[in-house]
Amino acid sequence: MALIELDEVSRTFVIRTKAGRLRRERREVRAVDRLSFTVGAGECVGYIGPNGAGKSTTVKMLTGILVPSSGRLRVAGVDPARERSRLARRIGVVFGQRTTLWWDLPLRDSYELARRLYRIEPRRFAANLDRCVELLQLGELLDTPVRQLSLGQRMRGDLAAALLHDPEVLYLDEPTIGLDVVSKVRVREFLREVNAAGTTVLLTTHDLTDIEQLCGRVMVIDHGRVVYDGSLPGLHALGGSERTLVVDLVREGAPIEVTGARVVRVEGARQWLAFPAARSAAPIVAAVAERYPLVDLSVREPVIEDVIARMYQGAVIG
Repeated sequence: MALIELDEVSRTFVIRTKAGRLRRERREVRAVDRLSFTVGAGECVGYIGPNGAGKSTTVKMLTGILVPSSGRLRVAGVDPARERSRLARRIGVVFGQRTTLWWDLPLRDSYELARRLYRIEPRRFAANLDRCVELLQLGELLDTPVRQLSLGQRMRGDLAAALLHDPEVLYLDEPTIGLDVVSKVRVREFLREVNAAGTTVLLTTHDLTDIEQLCGRVMVIDHGRVVYDGSLPGLHALGGSERTLVVDLVREGAPIEVTGARVVRVEGARQWLAFPAARSAAPIVAAVAERYPLVDLSVREPVIEDVIARMYQGAVIG
């Protein structure tokens, strides 16, 4: 069953720019251009693209914050713009760079206000809060004012607040932005649990590791249109995108030679090896570690803008 449906949805904005001392020019910008897709109940979909591609505009239309200029849009059978209050009780939203929590109140009080706002039955609220507190390890933070929380702690707090009313759909906009490695792992584990329990997730992010670990499907949007809809390995294969293994050797030496990767850069004892993004890094890492004396190594994921550029290049070449 399709829980999210967009049919030929467009959204334009009017921009006025100076064209002389007293005159201004009026220009229309199409942020979303005849966008059509569906998301089924229980899916976890990555919605990615470069800055300005139309991702945030889409999410704002799906939540009812913005009204489409044209086309048809439904979430759980509801028109978000016309029935925003009704829809609010069926969706959860987390924006990585903003918070829905009350800044000067303890986390516990923010949750109590959310209970009243969503009119959550007390027993259901208590059960949901206990579950979120346990999975997100928020127990020691409940009496801490939100302004005293670290970014990672606040993000976990926002995730709990978005799920207290059992939403059918969860929209996530950069949920791991700025988080340390430990916080990212904790957030991803929680989101896997939420999705496995049946919540539909639409995730916008610039971190391809989020997509790789959480999403079975990825949609790429560019200039307001979906240019790819499929698996992440399929996207990498289409554009021939590459991951990079950064290796710090004990001492400077000849370029590393291992099957499945090639050296693309050498600076003293540090070397960069490129390999296909759709391929596992494990055998390459194992081969390097076995044959060469190491200080450190790390894997760098492709940047989304580079993935899209390679995809276009591959399409042209093909």
